[in-house]
Amino acid sequence: MEGQSKAERTRQFIIESTAGIFNKKGFAGTSLSDLTEATRLTKGSIYGNFENKEEVALCAFDYNLSKIKLAIQKRMQRSPTFHDKLMVYAQVYHSFRGEPFPVGGCPILNTAIDADDTHQGLKDKAGHAVAEWKKTIMELIGAGIASGEFKADTDSLQVALSIIALIEGGIMIAKVTSSPASLDKILKTVELLVVQLKA
Repeated sequence: MEGQSKAERTRQFIIESTAGIFNKKGFAGTSLSDLTEATRLTKGSIYGNFENKEEVALCAFDYNLSKIKLAIQKRMQRSPTFHDKLMVYAQVYHSFRGEPFPVGGCPILNTAIDADDTHQGLKDKAGHAVAEWKKTIMELIGAGIASGEFKADTDSLQVALSIIALIEGGIMIAKVTSSPASLDKILKTVELLVVQLKA
């Protein structure tokens, strides 16, 4: 936060203080009193820094997503092979209820469910996050093919979509059944999928 103005620090504080609430309760379920209670700021202070609740929610989504992306990026930097880099997804999501996950779990899943028919801006954010995730996986597979690590006939789009669907579906099943073990089993399938790519 060094080098930020007082207004920028206040905005960041509001985002960080409310990110978990939006992630758990969703946009419609989060009230202004939730925001004032979490931040200990007045309505005027919040709306002096943000145009409306929607702007806070969109920034909160970006903040929640950035925490997960940073954790994945750090692990990938320590992973020497493209196989190991893809395995990072199974490893990071294995502990989705702890660090680096924000309060409430995966923001992509939560936002997709919460906003698919109710809030276009948040739906677009979740859609963009999935598209970016898909692109990253496809690029890793493409690099793995180019280096001879993965089979040349690998369908990178199919694998990328399958990995995302397994992870997000696994989180959803684990949450609604209160069974983290279900996610662990599904992540084993992600691992098998990655192993099968090897040339």
